[in-house]
Amino acid sequence: MAKGNPLQQQLLKAGLVKKSKVAEIARQQAKARQGKAPPTDADIQRDAERARLEKAERDRALEAERKAKLRQAEMRAQARQIIQDRKLPRSGESEYRFTADGAIRTLLIDDDQRKKIAAGALVIARLDDRYELLPRVAGDKVRERDPDLIVLDHGQPEGTRATDLSPEDEAYYARFEVPDDLIW
Repeated sequence: MAKGNPLQQQLLKAGLVKKSKVAEIARQQAKARQGKAPPTDADIQRDAERARLEKAERDRALEAERKAKLRQAEMRAQARQIIQDRKLPRSGESEYRFTADGAIRTLLIDDDQRKKIAAGALVIARLDDRYELLPRVAGDKVRERDPDLIVLDHGQPEGTRATDLSPEDEAYYARFEVPDDLIW
């Protein structure tokens, strides 16, 4: 007989186990020592459940991202529709210059519109490659949906106005008063 576990040898001699069963147990023990034990049903189910949960989480994240993109596109479309519906007709020969995208842009407006822009009653919004005048209420609605479309708004509260100046520079320039009717 082959070498083996003395207990197995005794059980075989006594006829309590079969030789095939002893060989099968010996193979399982050898695989277990080498780390190649066949996976049990519980391991397979645990792995399948983990994979299912990971896939469900991935699917939820992708769906949330897709919905966020759709919502953003919907809000942008609403903002564009508000601009198209509420834009004011521009009439006038006076040029109003402002900066947008790092360049100086020009709109032809009348003196009344110039005063309203300076007072914050009108805002300038971008629509594709054009710039349109909007009443304050419509400008606020556009800002709620897509703030990037508002190019110029003198009526913004001071806390929300973007500034590139340091507090020292602001204090320095505050000493110089700029007339409201300045045309540049």
